[in-house]
Amino acid sequence: MRGATLVLGLVACAAALQYPQSLNYGRQGLGYDDDLLGGIYNRLHGPYSTQFYQKRFGQGYSGQDYQKASIYDQLADSEEYRPISNPNDDQNQNQRLYGANKGLYDKYSSSIYNKYLNKFYNYLNKRQEQYNTGVEEDEQEPVKNVNSELTKKQQHVYQLVRFINNPVYDKEFLKVYSTFSLEKYADNYKTEAYERFIHLWRNQAYLPKGSIFSVMNDEHVKQVQALFDLFYTAKDYETFYKTAVWARQHVNEGMFLYTYSVALVHRTDTQGLALPAIYELNPQYFFNSEVIQKAYKHKMSHFGGLNTGKSGIYTIRTDYSGNYLNLNPEQSLSYFTEDVGINAFYYYYNLYFPYWMDSDKYQLDENRGELFYYVHQQLLARYYLERLSHGIGGFDFFNWDVPFETGYYPSLTYPNGLAFNERPNFANLQEYFHNYGHRWCFVGKYGYGYTYVNTYEQRIREAIDLGYAYSQDGQRVDLYNPKGLNILANIIEGNADSPNYRYYGSYVNFARHLLGYSKQPLDNFSLAPSVLEHFETSMRDPAFYKLAKKMLLLFQKYKVNLPEYTEKDLYYPGVKVDRLEVEPLVTFYEQFHTDITNGLTVTPDEYESDSTFRVQVEQYRLNHKNFNYKVYVDSELEAKANVRVFIGPKFDEHGRTIDFLENRNNFVELDQFVYNLKSGENVIVRNSRDFLWFGGDKTSYLDLYKQAMTGDFQKVYKVDDFMNGFPRRYMLPRGSAEGTTYQIYVIVSPYKPQQSEQTQKYYQTRYNQETVFTAKQVDNEDAYDKMEQYKMVRIDSYPLGYPFDRPAEFQQTYFVPNAKMIDVKVYHQVLRRGIFETEGDFEEKPKYFM
Repeated sequence: MRGATLVLGLVACAAALQYPQSLNYGRQGLGYDDDLLGGIYNRLHGPYSTQFYQKRFGQGYSGQDYQKASIYDQLADSEEYRPISNPNDDQNQNQRLYGANKGLYDKYSSSIYNKYLNKFYNYLNKRQEQYNTGVEEDEQEPVKNVNSELTKKQQHVYQLVRFINNPVYDKEFLKVYSTFSLEKYADNYKTEAYERFIHLWRNQAYLPKGSIFSVMNDEHVKQVQALFDLFYTAKDYETFYKTAVWARQHVNEGMFLYTYSVALVHRTDTQGLALPAIYELNPQYFFNSEVIQKAYKHKMSHFGGLNTGKSGIYTIRTDYSGNYLNLNPEQSLSYFTEDVGINAFYYYYNLYFPYWMDSDKYQLDENRGELFYYVHQQLLARYYLERLSHGIGGFDFFNWDVPFETGYYPSLTYPNGLAFNERPNFANLQEYFHNYGHRWCFVGKYGYGYTYVNTYEQRIREAIDLGYAYSQDGQRVDLYNPKGLNILANIIEGNADSPNYRYYGSYVNFARHLLGYSKQPLDNFSLAPSVLEHFETSMRDPAFYKLAKKMLLLFQKYKVNLPEYTEKDLYYPGVKVDRLEVEPLVTFYEQFHTDITNGLTVTPDEYESDSTFRVQVEQYRLNHKNFNYKVYVDSELEAKANVRVFIGPKFDEHGRTIDFLENRNNFVELDQFVYNLKSGENVIVRNSRDFLWFGGDKTSYLDLYKQAMTGDFQKVYKVDDFMNGFPRRYMLPRGSAEGTTYQIYVIVSPYKPQQSEQTQKYYQTRYNQETVFTAKQVDNEDAYDKMEQYKMVRIDSYPLGYPFDRPAEFQQTYFVPNAKMIDVKVYHQVLRRGIFETEGDFEEKPKYFM
């Protein structure tokens, strides 16, 4: 269902079934201007695209280039083609056709354009036969819907998180709650989990509703662990569901949402369920206070609530904090650091790998520490690429003893009305200054974060220099072996797999509290955390990237002691990359709408109302035109190979070439896949939509909720609602109007299958996947259709980031015959009325970077 072929078929099928009277399709040359699918057919195969692209790009382009050119651009740029006529001149039908064309363009502009085009033609012919025989498709072969059990579970998910910061109004939940008690179901949990939760609950140790929850606070995490174990050990789904309904009624809203989400990810009977976008469930954590205030003002003054029967969409246009209050140059990048998709990605990553979760007990990827390192290394590298687009380059290393230069004003307010803490420029982090004036507060261990981070950092440095860490029983744990990086990362993160948490502590959590400049609370129930103390807001603060750099320097201190790569290590005998071609890389800003209705306060009547009242936020977000790249590989053998593609800088902010031995840490992995090499020349073509690590925008929560309640998932669900890759729209750095120079590096290596059974089992359980994915070729289309569903996975046993994971003997070592690097430019274009406009014409840019 999720494969690209069927997605395309569903788009066309949905359009056709809506207008059965228009099923009058045939071959090229006939007129179909009055048909929905016929209009699409003509624009794909008729003279429109040829005439349009001859006019736009000149006579030098081939017919194939016209077809592969942007169909969506055609419709957007010319009013002549935009309003496609229909018998009833129905505007909604035109809009649906325009949307269908956009969806088709997204598929047809890829490297496999011709294959999909043929499938679409076959579909039209099939519909013509059905029209002639008078037999509709659903009479011939019913379409399978999502099974009823999964449908019901998905309904539960959306109901449980609906209006999460409101009391429970759902009648079904109230009915379940009235007949459910934990004591009655005690035998349905593991005894240890049940007794631990009941012990905390009966002693009133749980965070009250309405208080602020932070997963960085140890006391809150103890409560989370007990509640999660209750969810996780429930012997069947019914028990889990009823326990969740009970917790939704009693447990703090933020704690429930986080713990319930983690349980959905890790329970085997909830795999395949989609989590709604966190920025729609808790918009207060993603949008400035003035946006939330406007939403409430409009709800009360214009509509008088959701239960008035009035409908409509109220749009709030907003910018980022850097446009509202700019304390320092860092906030010029707020469109990147405060992007809802980027921050949501970091939140979801930490749902899959909670730092408090033991990997053996809960069967996580046993290399979770290595993944922690790689995720933060890639985020920092991606941030650096974005800075170069603005000409500001890197940032200085900071010292705990020196006032922290970069302040931050988050412009956010918690759902209970308390403002997020701000940090002034040149904040003094030492305890005397940090705790000054807090004498009447509860200055717990976090109040002494300065001492803790210095102590833990010194112990970590000693372990790196000594080559071993100490376990809890005093045994030496070797760091310089194949598992050494994973062990070190567990120590630095301070997760449950750390060999000695008592000694090495939680360096990262104390650093977050210290840099966030949080005030000391009266008690653990009265926290006022900073943005750094929530995963969904951490990346908003420039201090996040400075802390990431400080952490990564510890990792680099370790890595310089590892054996250097030699040419022999990276060389693939018999394989040579002859050429690498990349189409023009073009970015632009576009409007993006986020529905924040779910974040409003409602009454019971408003909760039950079927009003279509909605509040959405309109922001500009970065995006890019889809692009292809081609890798020409000459092989003397037939074998599986792993292909990795990276993008990185060439020059620093001063225009100086960066030494590659240092620059390797600034490269971002764009693509990775397995390819079946044949003897002779291999031409590998990949489209940016196929890149493994990236995901698209999620469907609006309200649309998902409505479809879930009707059981008709197929109308709105897409792969990205289930998976959580880094936002595809931020795959490329912004670039500049004149083009910012970057480098793209590709390496073809022998395929090495994943060896760890626990790691293999983890990803198979979470994603129901095959471990090995293969690039799209004629003979393995099904394997690829599975591949494009999954994000954040391991497809081989190479170290993450290979071959840049370790230093090399010489710079030239990275440029073995089976690798290639070329210069590219990323152009930023201004989008006006759907038309790309720059100082230079697009056709003057090179067709390929080579």
